[in-house]
Amino acid sequence: MRPTRARTAAAGVGLALVASLGWAQPAGAADVAARCAALEGVVIPADAMGLPTTGGEVTAASVVPASGVGATAIGEHCKVSAALHPVDPAAPDIQMQVALPTTWNHKALMFGGGGYNGTIPAVDGNVPFGPTDAPRPLGRGYATFASDSGHQAPADFLPTRSLYGEFLANDEALRNFAGDALKKTHDAAVFLIGRYYDRTAPRHTYFAGGSTGGREALAVAQRWGRDFDGVISVYPAFNAAALDLYFGHMTRQLAAPGAFPRPAQQVLLYDAVMRACDDLDGVQDGVIGNEPACRYDPVALRCPTGQDSGDTCLSDAQLTAIRAISSAITYPYELASRETGYPGFPYLSGARMSTPLLGLGTTAPANPMPKTAGYGMQFWDAWIKYAVTRDAGYDSLSLDPLAPGPWEQRISDLTALQDVNSTDLRQFTRNGGRLLLLHGTADELVSHRATIEYWNRLVQDMGQRRVDAFARFYLVPGANHANLATPFAAGWDSLTALDRWVTRNAAPADPVVRDTNPGATRTRPLCEYPAYPRYSGTGSPDLASSFDCATG
Repeated sequence: MRPTRARTAAAGVGLALVASLGWAQPAGAADVAARCAALEGVVIPADAMGLPTTGGEVTAASVVPASGVGATAIGEHCKVSAALHPVDPAAPDIQMQVALPTTWNHKALMFGGGGYNGTIPAVDGNVPFGPTDAPRPLGRGYATFASDSGHQAPADFLPTRSLYGEFLANDEALRNFAGDALKKTHDAAVFLIGRYYDRTAPRHTYFAGGSTGGREALAVAQRWGRDFDGVISVYPAFNAAALDLYFGHMTRQLAAPGAFPRPAQQVLLYDAVMRACDDLDGVQDGVIGNEPACRYDPVALRCPTGQDSGDTCLSDAQLTAIRAISSAITYPYELASRETGYPGFPYLSGARMSTPLLGLGTTAPANPMPKTAGYGMQFWDAWIKYAVTRDAGYDSLSLDPLAPGPWEQRISDLTALQDVNSTDLRQFTRNGGRLLLLHGTADELVSHRATIEYWNRLVQDMGQRRVDAFARFYLVPGANHANLATPFAAGWDSLTALDRWVTRNAAPADPVVRDTNPGATRTRPLCEYPAYPRYSGTGSPDLASSFDCATG
């Protein structure tokens, strides 16, 4: 399929720039090493990027030999590192990498990040919820690229570099993280791709990301619809600031005296939910398939006196906190992004509180925030210190997200910057763009209920028929955030599905998702929302063919 008119025009502008610079023809050289080495030191002009920078340059370029076999096979490629310089000299550079395969399929894919970013995603990596039995994008011949979104986290930052938030104190770094770095990185990568491949632009460019990367995927569809032909958005933290406020609500609930459930009590609750709801989809298999029907009441776990009496029950204070963080809240003041609240986490319908790092952690939140507190609590702490108050000594527990007082306007302003919640995808759809949206129903860090809210708004604003023409939304029962310690680790070849939809106009038909946990062999139908996989009553429960996509 030929590129769309908009894509062709955009490519023409880029190639005109190439010609105007009087480039040589490094991509026409027979020697790959010479072509790759020719990129080192190349200047990336500021006017090659659609948002303000002071330009950039290639800092390293080297040939990486072919490696791996089967699904892990990656062909020979030129790996390029570059730095894009800010307008504000106090802001950090955007560090980025591009992988340029010797055998190129004339397509490109950009990877999104995670958390507060701060590292460059592996350009030889896989898409979120990607398959383990098929080659990764670079192994398929895609030119791949990614950036740190405009700051580097210290290599020794604990418990994980993606929680480093000090960069938020700089306005340009904050804007880059909120989305501007996506455009700058894309444009610089297309510039380098054209330089390497003899002034040839990618025929199609895709984006794939999860969590913060899922938000970034929606951001490029909303803001730069002519730059990307398709996006894969997985467990997207699209309403990032509204989620930060919910993290604050959760943090304060769990910081109350006696409210934090210890790790053994977190497991106690999860096991009770599974016993109550596992068979709501027709089969007991360790996966709650019909999550909407699961509304477990933890009162049965109450300690006899209501006081904490050990790991075999939950106190009144713990039950109050668990119900609060599992429920929706409404923010009692107006946010500039027009988000009004957050729908809560599915802790009472299948999400684990005890997932390492991503769950509630092993220590109650406190000031200073422990490194053993849950990911969301540490995320909130950094946001308050560096984005909201810009006071590294501020006690984040003292700020009530439901009554922020003097910080209300600052918080509102941040929602306008960070909440990527527009349903205006007209430019993206006019360009022929396609969207695959996925979320696990056992996600303990970004609620799938929020993604449902975004999808419902999209359908309400655009109409179901128009949305069906370019987008699909799948919920994956049992899958959690990042496939970490989950009963069903989702694996689906979404990139092939997206590429076929873009290049052949062949929408996904009866997709099947595989459990990629070690030793697992089971499959399930990947059901379009609002359907879920329900066991038909016959056949092996390990086979997708034994399930129907049901509603109600």
